[in-house]
Amino acid sequence: MRILIYSANFAPEPTGIGKYSGEMAWWLAEHGHEVRVVCAPPYYPAWQIDEKYRWPLFRREQWRGVDVWRTPLWVPRAPKGLTRILHLLSFAISSFPVMLWQILWRPDMVLTVAPAFMCAPAGLLTAWLCRAKRWLHLQDFEVDVAFSMGLLRGRFLRRIILRMERSLLRRFDTVSTISWRMIQHLLSKGVLAGKARYFPNWVDLARIKPPKNGGFRAQLGIAPDVIVVLFSGTLSGKQGLMVIPEAAKLLVSRRDIVFVVCGDGVMKPQLESAAAGLANVRFMPLQPSGRVSDMLGMADIHLLPQSPDASDLVLPSKLCGMLASGRPVIATCRSETEISEIVSRCGLVVAPENSAELARAITRLADNPPVRAALGRRARRFAEENFEREAVLNHVFAAGAEDDEAAASNDAVA
Repeated sequence: MRILIYSANFAPEPTGIGKYSGEMAWWLAEHGHEVRVVCAPPYYPAWQIDEKYRWPLFRREQWRGVDVWRTPLWVPRAPKGLTRILHLLSFAISSFPVMLWQILWRPDMVLTVAPAFMCAPAGLLTAWLCRAKRWLHLQDFEVDVAFSMGLLRGRFLRRIILRMERSLLRRFDTVSTISWRMIQHLLSKGVLAGKARYFPNWVDLARIKPPKNGGFRAQLGIAPDVIVVLFSGTLSGKQGLMVIPEAAKLLVSRRDIVFVVCGDGVMKPQLESAAAGLANVRFMPLQPSGRVSDMLGMADIHLLPQSPDASDLVLPSKLCGMLASGRPVIATCRSETEISEIVSRCGLVVAPENSAELARAITRLADNPPVRAALGRRARRFAEENFEREAVLNHVFAAGAEDDEAAASNDAVA
């Protein structure tokens, strides 16, 4: 099958949508499909275009058997409401003619990954013109998140944009997303149940596993008997990250607890400023893929902070790696969310943005090694049962092939 993937973020971005779009394209190519990708140059999570990709603005390259077409986009220094919209719009405009050019290749499927939802019209048009299957994959509901967090404002604007979104969603043959709560949200937006598909993010369990040694913490000079409380991932505004330095301040007298923040993003300067002078907080950059398992395994406790406004509109992809590492997780989110349902099986859930409650939860796990070990085993088992990469991708694309065969059979009967 010829598959065209339309995703602003793509490999070699190490986290988020770029990571998953890249791994999906690679997997499809390995399984015999012809794959093309239209994407932007790598810029995330640093919000700065990789120097290797600054010129030429348009380029075509081969990546692990995938034919990649890159088009430029504008990257703001401080992405906020209007600047974030212009950022996504710049890619939608620059990539539009490149998408239309792919009609000559005649793909069998056009898979549009959102964000950026602004790319949905070009994905739809390209698929329609070459009679390809139209698939939209939503990693989060960016419109809802933008309004709930105040990045966009106004009842009239909200009504117009949500109506446009609803109209676009109904025009795709398949609309997939990464959690069951998000599936329900799709249905509330008018997507027919037969078109909605559960397509979770995944983890390579052969690569990320509970560690056998403490090499990473030794490199950082952290003693074996010190409890490491780790946050690893993109440092963005929708995660309620300021609760980390606040909790660290409350636990500064505990010499046996150290907070490690591993990542990059727009919130990093603010976090570093809030943690200035705290001896129990360490910062480190994102690690290359070959060291992710050791880095995650360094933790005794993982932190998964979330904004109270966004916590049921996204399911953080970093959670898969946390679970696979065989360590307990503490999430700061509302109790009725899907994040809470998952984490409560293998960790603790506390109210969002409540640093005192978070500090108590950390202390509870830090002082009880048997409980940490039991929760860690549950975490690994949950990852094995729900997020193993080969199982997820095989299931989703096998189901897609069955749907295509059924549709072809129905057309033949008609």
